[in-house]
Amino acid sequence: MKSLKTRICLQGGSILTEPIFLEPVFHHKIWGGRKLETDFGYHLPEGKIGELWAISAHPNGPDVIANGPLKGTTLDIAWRDHQEYFGHQKSKVFPLLTKILDANDSLSVQVHPDDAYAAAHERPGELGKTECWYVISAEPGSYLIYGHHAKTRQQLADMIHQGDWEHLLRKVPVKTGDFVYVPSGTIHALNKGIMVLETQQSSDTTYRLYDYDRTDAQGNKRELHLAQSIDTTTVPSVDPKLDITTAKVDDATITTFVTAPISKFFSVYKIDLNGKLSQTPTVPYTLVSVLDGAGSIEADGQSYPLKKGVHFIIPNQIKSWTFSGKMMLITSTPGAEEA
Repeated sequence: MKSLKTRICLQGGSILTEPIFLEPVFHHKIWGGRKLETDFGYHLPEGKIGELWAISAHPNGPDVIANGPLKGTTLDIAWRDHQEYFGHQKSKVFPLLTKILDANDSLSVQVHPDDAYAAAHERPGELGKTECWYVISAEPGSYLIYGHHAKTRQQLADMIHQGDWEHLLRKVPVKTGDFVYVPSGTIHALNKGIMVLETQQSSDTTYRLYDYDRTDAQGNKRELHLAQSIDTTTVPSVDPKLDITTAKVDDATITTFVTAPISKFFSVYKIDLNGKLSQTPTVPYTLVSVLDGAGSIEADGQSYPLKKGVHFIIPNQIKSWTFSGKMMLITSTPGAEEA
């Protein structure tokens, strides 16, 4: 990988005209497995690895920049000290987080707060959590927990306290290639046999309302958060209405999964490339994950190799780039409220 080129601006700071490549952070989870190693070739630590934080500046797992003069610096520090790379944003924290999740077993049934609830009840600076999933793989018969059947908040509370999960929870079939948008306040869970790329607000706040009564290696059950779950769940459950579109551009098919006004936090796209695709930015910066294939990105006259499992940011000062090769990419950009 070539070194990161910078030059000094007359106004101060530096100009960055190459992608920012990142070293992922791995998280052990009781429901995790080893597919991140077998399917993507990552070198995993021992144990059950459930999450790879691919593009993260969250304090619970900030990624390290892998190249250039900021090599060895975590992304949160780059965001704080080099806003010129990101278009001088208003947000105090890098607003997005990209993960890959390997659900070797079912995740807890859970819900996430919105920004206002997180600000009032969680650590200073913690955001709410709206997220979405691109399903990388799903075993036959896979399904999600998505939404609920309660008509009132009192009915929701009663069904949770009674453990009436059969009547409360909605089960939704899912298959490889699906896209699922999960606004804050949505009861949800990935179930066994599903791997997803998750694009979300930069938050690590999860309220569990059911965890199948399972225990860890020490025989302890994980903490539940029933009061918070009841407070933050949207009642009645409402499914977002997505307007997923596809367009042919150069040698690529671009699928638009979600943008404003449906999501005010991020836009997410899939690029199926067989050849070349040239792009110019309409937003301050772009997050990119290579989920299949291999190729390259060319920017400012330099070419950088790409392969499955690589994640990077195209900074503000790159004004055009070209993807080449046979690849499938997921890209995301910050919403207007995050700029």
